[in-house]
Amino acid sequence: MSVVIAGGHGKIALLLAPLLTRGGHEVAALIRNPAHAAEVRAAGADPVVCDLEKVGGEDLADVVKGGDAVIFAAGAGPGSGAQRKYTVDLGGSLRLAETAERAGVRRFLQISAMGAGRPPAPGTDEVWAAYVDAKTQAENDLRERDLDWTILRPGVLTDSFGTGLVTLAPPPVGRGDIPRADVAAVLSGLLSAAHTFGSTLELVSGGTPISRAIAQLADRAGRTQL
Repeated sequence: MSVVIAGGHGKIALLLAPLLTRGGHEVAALIRNPAHAAEVRAAGADPVVCDLEKVGGEDLADVVKGGDAVIFAAGAGPGSGAQRKYTVDLGGSLRLAETAERAGVRRFLQISAMGAGRPPAPGTDEVWAAYVDAKTQAENDLRERDLDWTILRPGVLTDSFGTGLVTLAPPPVGRGDIPRADVAAVLSGLLSAAHTFGSTLELVSGGTPISRAIAQLADRAGRTQL
């Protein structure tokens, strides 16, 4: 499978790329800064300089077309203001999803955030409120598109070693931490999991092996249809 990762130099993407390449996939990683190319290449991905805030529609289409799947792992990152939450976390997702839809690249995985889907609590920090709102709008946009989408909302991200043990389910799951390594492993497993198409999932550390947690979602989907 040919996979395009937006936010290719992000911490999750750098952990995800080697998992995908070891699984036999070809990975193109979108990066803003050419200086990050060597690190992305070392992770097993093909770096593609592409700024989602500035790239033209045709140029982005050239990157996406011919692929089999797109993973939106981009974000404005810590220290950025409210405006960039809307230009990256929202605008970048909208632009990439629209391009994938037009190019016929149906599989779309979106990293969102725990807390998306409901208004921020009163008194919430302005930047965090903008982040949650941007993620919520990006989710809503994706749900309206003719794509095989899956939305993943991780809990509080840590740089701890992955345990391979998670709680993965439709919301609400409840607050919790999750190592970025386990988020990457879940994304890798979800990529070809057709039973998660059209699902919004929340993810925190737990007690279930990742492969089993993903498989159990099929059982849950079957019960829901009955």
